[in-house]
Amino acid sequence: MSLITIMGLEQLSHSVPIAPPPFRFIGRHLRPLALPITLLTIWELLAHAGLADARFVPPLEAVVARGIAEFGDGGLGFNLLASLERDLIGFACGSVAGITLGLAIGFSRIIERLLGPVLLVHRQIALFAWVPLISMWFGGGEAGKVVFIALAAFQPALINTWQGVSGIPRSYRELADVLTFGWFDFAWIIAIPGALPQIFTGLHSALIYAWTATVGAELLLNIAPGLGGRMNEGQHLFHMDLLLLCILLLGGVGVVFNVVAGALEHRLLRWRIP
Repeated sequence: MSLITIMGLEQLSHSVPIAPPPFRFIGRHLRPLALPITLLTIWELLAHAGLADARFVPPLEAVVARGIAEFGDGGLGFNLLASLERDLIGFACGSVAGITLGLAIGFSRIIERLLGPVLLVHRQIALFAWVPLISMWFGGGEAGKVVFIALAAFQPALINTWQGVSGIPRSYRELADVLTFGWFDFAWIIAIPGALPQIFTGLHSALIYAWTATVGAELLLNIAPGLGGRMNEGQHLFHMDLLLLCILLLGGVGVVFNVVAGALEHRLLRWRIP
């Protein structure tokens, strides 16, 4: 084989990506499902082998049948939509407030000195410690729930935006001075695009925190339409199939949020990938 042919084959091997074997590709995508499938299998075995009381661990098919019945009459679907609406409103309010304040602190040393210590102390207070105060100020109804959810989304959006803007390299600021950029030009052209990865990370975390807070608000504050209210119903009426169904729904929605947020983050920041 001539030297030219060898060089051509070597260049072709570098230019044409080699597809991974199909089994490896499938295994990589199914690997995250291994643990949930294992747990569901153990659940089913315990229920059918009589090793667990059916009143506490109903068979998986009983939970599925309850889900079909609940979604068939529209009851659980309505409650799921109520929780999602509450969650997204609180997430939007908390994220906008967190990003706005994070940008202000990141760009202003004066605001950082004034509010930084207070916000760091606020970060150490457990989220659920605010429930009594929120219920007294805003009541246990819809307003109190939305405020609680917004508070959960506020902290990660604030901290990540603050760190993203503060982490802009000093050389970028010096370059902006050389190019005689004004404050607005520096913020719009350099600082905010440079902080976008951190901002999106904060939004991703805020979305997950808000969903967790949605369940907490519905369980701890006044009963209202939502998955938390149906969980309370399952607990008090000892409907274990309904309770487990709601838990599975909460986990499923959380996984969907996580996957969608990760895909959007990757797509919107694709311009940063070399």
